[in-house]
Amino acid sequence: MTETIHIGTPPITVHLRPNIRAKRYTLRISNKDGKISLTLPRGAKMQEACEFAKAQEGWMRKHLARQLPEILPAFGEQILLDGRLVTIAKATGRRVVLAGDVLNVSATSAQLGGKLRGFYKTLARERLVIASERYADALGVKMGRVTLRDTRSRWGSCTSAGNLMYSWRLMMAPPSVQDYVAAHEACHLIEMNHSQAYWALVEQIYPNYQPQRDWLRKNGARLHQYLL
Repeated sequence: MTETIHIGTPPITVHLRPNIRAKRYTLRISNKDGKISLTLPRGAKMQEACEFAKAQEGWMRKHLARQLPEILPAFGEQILLDGRLVTIAKATGRRVVLAGDVLNVSATSAQLGGKLRGFYKTLARERLVIASERYADALGVKMGRVTLRDTRSRWGSCTSAGNLMYSWRLMMAPPSVQDYVAAHEACHLIEMNHSQAYWALVEQIYPNYQPQRDWLRKNGARLHQYLL
């Protein structure tokens, strides 16, 4: 039996801990370093262990995200955009405008969170629709509509009808990561799984995708720190 399994996208590493005295599966998340351990009872099968962990994916992501302190955006403070920190500045005019390392926002302090959320959503729709269409075309398939949500359990998803969903918080990640997630979901238009055939498709349209997966695995929780 392997020592670790990986659940979801981006993958959550779960360390397996067989225990002959255990009577049931038990998941624990370390408050110190976020390490996740799954205790296995005697006679546990790998498939059962994976199914148990998959069923708890939302719970794991929720608790991992909570381990980082929440950040309430404020003028003069910084926020992630395209994988880098930019400073929020009070400005005039209706649009949110990025100028170098400064994000100019016309809003009161009470309106700031909503204005920033709208900015990220608009940016996500512009970029992810275009990227999704580009990768769907490369695969020779048609995609349905694109929706945006604020999900904790996954960065994107694809339905059997070909509709795609993305977290608008991806705009806080580097553009290459945003692009990879679009490629990832486009491949689900053909393969609704994570089989070898699926990953071969990803490799076909987005070679060398591992650095982007690694970035999300290491930094994904940071995107949920901001209260927007």
